[in-house]
Amino acid sequence: MSDSRNLLRTQQFPAVLLLLAAALGLVLANTPAFGPIDAVLGFHIAVPGTAIDLSVAHWISDGLLAIFFFVVAMELQFELTRGELNSLSKALQPAIAAAGGVLVPILIYLMIAGGDQTARGWPIPTATDIAFALGVLAVFGKGLPPAVRVFLLALAILDDIIGIIFIAVLFAHDMNWLYLLLAVVGVVVFGALSRMLPTKHSRLVVAAMVIVGVLVWALMISSGIHATIAGVMLGLAMAQTPAMPTRHALDPWVNGAILPIFAFAAAFVIIPAVSPSELSPAFFGIAVALPVGKIIGITAFGWVAMRIGPRDKGPALTITDLLAAGALGGIGFTVSLLLANLAFADDPAVRDQAILGVLVGSLIALVLSGVVVSWRAAWYRRATKTVA
Repeated sequence: MSDSRNLLRTQQFPAVLLLLAAALGLVLANTPAFGPIDAVLGFHIAVPGTAIDLSVAHWISDGLLAIFFFVVAMELQFELTRGELNSLSKALQPAIAAAGGVLVPILIYLMIAGGDQTARGWPIPTATDIAFALGVLAVFGKGLPPAVRVFLLALAILDDIIGIIFIAVLFAHDMNWLYLLLAVVGVVVFGALSRMLPTKHSRLVVAAMVIVGVLVWALMISSGIHATIAGVMLGLAMAQTPAMPTRHALDPWVNGAILPIFAFAAAFVIIPAVSPSELSPAFFGIAVALPVGKIIGITAFGWVAMRIGPRDKGPALTITDLLAAGALGGIGFTVSLLLANLAFADDPAVRDQAILGVLVGSLIALVLSGVVVSWRAAWYRRATKTVA
């Protein structure tokens, strides 16, 4: 059991598992199995005594994925306070590169799919899947200097922050300010309880935290803000001492169950039986903006960022290192799939094609990043041997 959990904490295996789950969902959606699985995903489960009544698919995207964002937020908190983004000087360069990795994909998407029906999908190609990107880096990047991984980690974390802001601001609806205020109060209580750990009454405190966390989630979804933001707020509020052990304990469940289940459900779409010319502009906008926009944006803005600072210090990364980071940044996947579901929630046909665009664009970026990272890692390995 411990070996399997350790495997799920690695960077390579969860990325492979995520890809296989998405592929399985896409394949089964285009077989006779579609009907029974679609019926299960569409089955509604209500919480007695509340207005919460969600389909299984929404329990996955609004419920299970909140736990994923809870884990992400704990990592964000660590990086912002003790890690790679704990000072302005550390955050400036990856922040500028991340800005390019957001702005250029948006521009490319709007150039391709800026029409009335599809323009609202512009946030979709802005995300980077940190698990996938680091998984590719772990598989193909043996020999790369630590600076490349640090830069990519900071870049992906900043991308996560931007994605979280998009979800919170752009996809709120019918706001109930009382529920939102109560949710914030619950977050404060959760944070206070976490600061009581460890204690001789730890089990009672943890039980209370779970109850408060569930209540915050219920209040958040009832307030009109997407429920995953509850996970973000709880993760950021948690005290650092118990946060890292909690993240360590949840990682196998997130990597081995939550993310694969979400990937399967999100990728469970029918491939349209139409010619390429009949596909929605949203499909092409995303499929191009993810791999191309990220490479151009991250590389160009990163090149500028590396030249900001003391003149006697050269850039930390070369242009080819930035190309590798840009290619990795194009793997949108998890957050991009969620954004596609949110952006086109009321237009299932365009939503499904947007999801296909995420899968195609991320796959292109995955292959491209594997090639570029392998090439760059091989160069560094040869350079190391030559110096030795």
